[in-house]
Amino acid sequence: MTPHNSANAGDFAKTVLMPGDPIRSKYIAEHYLEAARLVNDVRGVQGYTGYYKCTPVSVMASGMGIPSISIYSHELYTEYGVENIIRVGSAGALRKDMKLGSVVAGMGACTDSNVASQLGLGASFAPIASFELLVAAVEQAKAMNVEMRVGNLYSSDLFYDEAGRSLRMTKLGVLAVEMEAAGLYIEAAKCGKNALAICSISDNVITGEALDSDARVNTFENMIIIALDTAVAVARDEHL
Repeated sequence: MTPHNSANAGDFAKTVLMPGDPIRSKYIAEHYLEAARLVNDVRGVQGYTGYYKCTPVSVMASGMGIPSISIYSHELYTEYGVENIIRVGSAGALRKDMKLGSVVAGMGACTDSNVASQLGLGASFAPIASFELLVAAVEQAKAMNVEMRVGNLYSSDLFYDEAGRSLRMTKLGVLAVEMEAAGLYIEAAKCGKNALAICSISDNVITGEALDSDARVNTFENMIIIALDTAVAVARDEHL
């Protein structure tokens, strides 16, 4: 057990899906996993383990922001033997042509956070996704005939971006803004593990369009299934 996780050894699968919202964690467990059981509820951050297509898969919330996801991913990687974490969350599109409900995968994640500098490297660190997870996710999206854009994300420390940094990121081709991917990628690199962020577009920063809370749940299915099928593909490859 850890300060933030009451699960026992072996309670988590090798692959964990990680939404930000604990309610979404519960939703995924109840609607997509078979024989799902609650393995952690410290601070209300619900973690479940069950089966998807006969493959053990876990889902646990990360909370909001880089500090929060860094804590939970670190404990899963170092104390519970988790090898792969796939963030499944919402993001704001930074391109006018991106539709609400569409899916993006973060090949990399730039950030305004100071977390990487605390590694003491004396240089800038570029947080990137694990190639194996990214390739598997792209293949699953193609199999589902779902267009999933792949590119750079912007992990912002600020939800209310009054300085307009998100808009300036469009000049460098960044696809979408969210708050966790860079922290997850850095933690995976530190621990020698794998990470990927797959996000569903909940709003468009350019056009001002946005989904309400109910619509978000209903339009996140493609993102969730891509992540779950990626977990199955990774488990299959490990046994080849």
